[in-house]
Amino acid sequence: MILGMDANKKRWLWGLWQRIARSGRWLRPGLGVKRWVGIVFAGTTFLAVGFALFVLDVYRNVPDTWWLPLIQAVSLQTLPRLLRVVIFGGIGLFVVLGGIYGLNRALLLPFRHPGRDVVDTLEAHRRRQTGPRIVAIGGGHGLATLLRGMKEYSHRITAVVTVADDGGSSGRLRQSLGILPPGDIRNCLAALSNDEAMMAQLFQYRFANGGGELDGHSFGNLFITALSGITGSFEQAIAESGRVLAVHGRVLPSSLHDVKLVADIIPPHATQEVRILGESRIPKVGGRIRRVWLDPNTPPAFPKVVQAILAADMIVVGPGSLYTSILPNLLVPDITAAIRANQGFKVFVCNVATQPGETEGFTCGDHIQALDDHVGGNLFDLVLHNNHYQGKLLEDTQWVSLGDEADIGYPMYMVDLVDENEPWHHNSKKLASVLMDLYQARTGPLAPA
Repeated sequence: MILGMDANKKRWLWGLWQRIARSGRWLRPGLGVKRWVGIVFAGTTFLAVGFALFVLDVYRNVPDTWWLPLIQAVSLQTLPRLLRVVIFGGIGLFVVLGGIYGLNRALLLPFRHPGRDVVDTLEAHRRRQTGPRIVAIGGGHGLATLLRGMKEYSHRITAVVTVADDGGSSGRLRQSLGILPPGDIRNCLAALSNDEAMMAQLFQYRFANGGGELDGHSFGNLFITALSGITGSFEQAIAESGRVLAVHGRVLPSSLHDVKLVADIIPPHATQEVRILGESRIPKVGGRIRRVWLDPNTPPAFPKVVQAILAADMIVVGPGSLYTSILPNLLVPDITAAIRANQGFKVFVCNVATQPGETEGFTCGDHIQALDDHVGGNLFDLVLHNNHYQGKLLEDTQWVSLGDEADIGYPMYMVDLVDENEPWHHNSKKLASVLMDLYQARTGPLAPA
């Protein structure tokens, strides 16, 4: 029969089947929809029973008039009772499910992404809500890149950001108002934003030359600073900024204390160390960094950071500036102790390219050695390293090669992580995908926590 149909009828039947199949996706496990459909169905059943009793009473007591045959025809009196139950029940179920679908489509319309189905949007949201608890530690562009990719897999992300920044807009605000530097926190909030369109662009907007007192300031930095004054709390200001940007996850400072980064450096063409105070000044000196530390030396960690690390399923350290973004977090003793106590999956992501003034000529092994020298070894379960060395790097940078694998002291996983447009940076999607694959290989398929 189907073989004899014309093409238009076949297309119509195929379209009908696809619509029925798409409607059936609402009953997938994990969407949190079936329970409400069941409640609606139960309520509808009670209403239907009450209405049926009323109709039955009218039907039994209707006088023998001219419209009696009409009632008998509408009620399908000529058909067997079981068949009538199936027909009316099917029509009712189809109408109810269609109404639920339309209602949910209307309610979810403001939250849908163009080109994505309602069920796909809901399913992705539920999956991220029950994703692994992830703590990402670092700062600068590297941490923002990581967060931009990881937010596609989980909403339970905590970004831990250094508060040693003293350059640019953050440094000026820190010096004039005594506020903790908001720059890296701003970048992370924008990266975790549910929609990195207009609001995130506004948050990242930097006043150009000619702005007078605002010259060089970022709008997001000023916004966080203003909220700190309104709420009386830097922590609360970050939380409120996250709500404005529709952030899923948290961005927390590693410490609420005013800390400065200090470094002992052997400058180029010199043999004697010099001591440099200030995170922004360290890369400008050049040469070889012998060691860095915080002043005061043992600041207490922000308690919520310690709690997040201890509860994390996966901890990711890096990528980012080794001495001025990553180590300032790990030099907070409570943070390193919490990482060691954590029983989850701990990964260090090595940088793709070297950084002038910090890691010139460094291999992956040199990065690990610097971390071990400052905070001790055996901190990670795995080191993730890029092995794709194609593309034009920035001036004065080189690829971070593996070096002597025996010097690393950790299991290695090497894969292409390069951003084709900016080869000196990681690709956020590649990085997040590899990290989640490694996590699942270690813990099994992702399941609701």
